[in-house]
Amino acid sequence: MTTVTPSNTAAANAAGTTAAVSNSRATGFGGDFNTYLTLLTTQLKNQDPTKAMDAQQMTAQLVQFAQVEQSIAMNTNMSKLIGLQQAAQLTAAAPLMGRTVEVASDRLSLQDGQAVLRLPAAGTARAAQIAVFDNAGRTLHQATVALGPTAAAWNWDGKDATGRRLPDGAYGFSVTGVDGSGAVSSLEATVRARATAAEREPNGNLKLVLGGLVVGFDAVRSVDGG
Repeated sequence: MTTVTPSNTAAANAAGTTAAVSNSRATGFGGDFNTYLTLLTTQLKNQDPTKAMDAQQMTAQLVQFAQVEQSIAMNTNMSKLIGLQQAAQLTAAAPLMGRTVEVASDRLSLQDGQAVLRLPAAGTARAAQIAVFDNAGRTLHQATVALGPTAAAWNWDGKDATGRRLPDGAYGFSVTGVDGSGAVSSLEATVRARATAAEREPNGNLKLVLGGLVVGFDAVRSVDGG
């Protein structure tokens, strides 16, 4: 997995990794190409002079020969283009490093002992019930927050119900809306955290790292001003 951090050195690594894959594929195609050429020339050398290869058959094989060569060039060039595009995506993500980003996620990022959710404005729901979970699904912290006329942030200090401070990382959470009569409903909340890195997975997908939380770039909802 290739990563870009504030030092922004991984873009070159991304291009290098892609180039290595491209060279490997080109070698495979080249091997097939050379094998085909060897078979063709061997066939020509060993044919019966009294029963020479039909001209149309010879032409068809030469056409196949040209198609193999074109396929090698096309795949090599395509691999180079993909590698350049992926390296450019990593480079483009560098300005986000250190910025506060708002993302859609079902996990929040605890960084330096602080985690932040952005709650929506009051509507049918007048309050939000928030629960934070560990990886085993155990409830670590619960809170009930009144919703105001505008969206507002809710901060978690990274402590569980006993006051024990928990390590930084990604934690599950749920937010439930409660109306004036006490009826509950689903409520959407977004996560705010500091971008720390960007990673390109082996399948080419680009991911944004927010401390212990990793999300796709399609999950980004907003970025704080510089």
